[in-house]
Order: sequence, then C-alpha cells, then structure tokens
Amino acid sequence: MIIPESRFSLWADFIERSFLDGEFKELIAKGIINGATSNPAIFKNAILTSPAYKEQLSTLGGLSPKEKYEALAVFDIQKAADILRPLYDVGDDGYVSIEVDPFLCDDTQATIAEGVRLHQTIGRPNVMIKVPATEAGYAAMEALAAQGIAVNATLIFSVYQALRCAKAFEKAAVQSTKPVDTVISVFVSRIDRAIDETLRAKNVKTGKMGILNAAEIYNEVQACKVAKCRVLFASTGVKGDEFRPSYYIDELLAFNSVNTAPIDTIKAYVARADQHLKLPVPAQVIDSHRIHVAQAGVNMSKVIEDQIAEGLEAFKIAFGDILSTLE
Repeated sequence: MIIPESRFSLWADFIERSFLDGEFKELIAKGIINGATSNPAIFKNAILTSPAYKEQLSTLGGLSPKEKYEALAVFDIQKAADILRPLYDVGDDGYVSIEVDPFLCDDTQATIAEGVRLHQTIGRPNVMIKVPATEAGYAAMEALAAQGIAVNATLIFSVYQALRCAKAFEKAAVQSTKPVDTVISVFVSRIDRAIDETLRAKNVKTGKMGILNAAEIYNEVQACKVAKCRVLFASTGVKGDEFRPSYYIDELLAFNSVNTAPIDTIKAYVARADQHLKLPVPAQVIDSHRIHVAQAGVNMSKVIEDQIAEGLEAFKIAFGDILSTLE
C-alpha cells in the first residue's frame, strides 16, 4: 500500500487488458497502487496469451508487426493512463510507463524520435517513456525530459548508471521550462538470483546483495537532490520459497521512492502490512557485506556487467518474439 507521509509509492508491474478493466481499478480504489509499469516481456505475455487482444488484432490487417504491436500496446497504455488520470491530476503519481523499442538501445537519435512519437501517439500527460540506461540512452533521457516528457530510466544495476541518469535529468531540468517527473529504475532480485547459489555454498547470507546494491544506489541518487527524480525499485518479485513473497518490497521501503512489483507480490505486501522504512542503509553495512561477497569469490563488477547485458538481451528477445508472432 502507498505510504503518503513517506512519499513511498507502489506501482503494478503488470499490464493486460482484462486486468485493466477489473482488478487494476480495484487496487487503485483501495489506495494500494498509484501507478503501473510495462516492458516488452510483460506485453509479450499479455499479447501472446490473453484472448482480450484477438478482436483488435483482427482489425489490424496490412500493418507491419511493429505497427500491430504498437497499436495493441498504445491502446492498453491509454486505457491505463485514463484510469490513473485522477491520481495524476491531484499530484499522486498516476503514471504508466511504456518502453521504447529495445533494439534502439545504442541509437540516441532513434530512441529520442521513438520516445517523442510514442508520447504524442498516446496523447496522455501521465505516461512515462522508458529508456534503457545505456551510453546512448543517457543523452536520449536528457532530450526527452527537456521536452517535457516524463522518463523512466530502466535496467539499472550500478551506481555509475544511476548517477549518469541523475545527471541527465538534472541537465534536462535546466533546459526545460516545466521540469517533469522522472524515475531511476534499479533492478534488484536479478542480482541475488545470479550469485546466491555461490554465496550459499560459502555460508554467506543470501538475498542481501541485491538489496544492498539498490540501497547504495538509493543513497547516491538521494544525495544528488535532483528535482522531481526518484529511485524506483524494480525486479522485486520473489522466485522460489526461500524468501517471503513480499521480501523485496518490505526490505526496500524508503522515503521518496517507488516500488513496482507483480500483483501477487503486492498482495503479499498488503497482507503483511509492513510500513517500517528500511532505507537508508549505512555505507559501512553495505561495504562490509560486499567484502564477504568478494571473499566468497563473487566479482560484483562482472555480475553487474553481465546483468545489464542479459537484461537488454531478454527485452530484445521478448520484443522479437512479439514481432515474429504478429507477422
């Protein structure tokens, strides 16, 4: 649930047409969520498995696969944005995110052009354009935010990436007559899933490095004090039963932050009703655990580098699968 006095927001990391018509509205009405996010993998699962898209698809003959995908995705994003609009109008977030084509991640100008086009096509002020945190992406984020387009910087695993995003948003705010909301999306659980087996074998605490890595990024971004820019914790679902379902929400409750999570994770968090802020975490605590992780033989720099590459590749594969199916 949202914690207003702490400026903590909870967003649904899920978009699917029948969900938007039903449970999505209920979660908003109950004050549990006040935003939503999507990505190519989410849209892949929705479009390829839900019967809710068949009727619209039957009207899209003659379009290219990407045009069909965009028609379906734009419809959903518009619907979600309209449902969330009352929250946006009173300053209670109300955002929904859509990602640019992940195959453009190394092309600044193409990313800018697609971000602008998607924003104009959707035609809603409470839409965030998601841009991967790559070298090309930082300049694109700055350009989009400078044009008054809200941006969700995504696929962030490192302090370096987060600070480059924060700097881009800071520069955009100077250029823009009307600074917009931005979020820096830090991926959490993927790091733990990548290293926990190794740590377990060396009797080093598992399920912790992803949280502490995110906590360090949170500390650094907060210190930048970029207007209207928040850290968003993503990849916060739990796989397996080693940790409670709401673990990555509970342990990352923080002032001036967002957590986007799968619906079942959100329900588990609400049922547990934990509203105690867990961040910030002192730097010495983070450094101490990082030493233990290194002593276990884990090279965190390499892990982060691999996760960035794998995250981009996963989104490209999901996007490619959608386009192949829509041919």
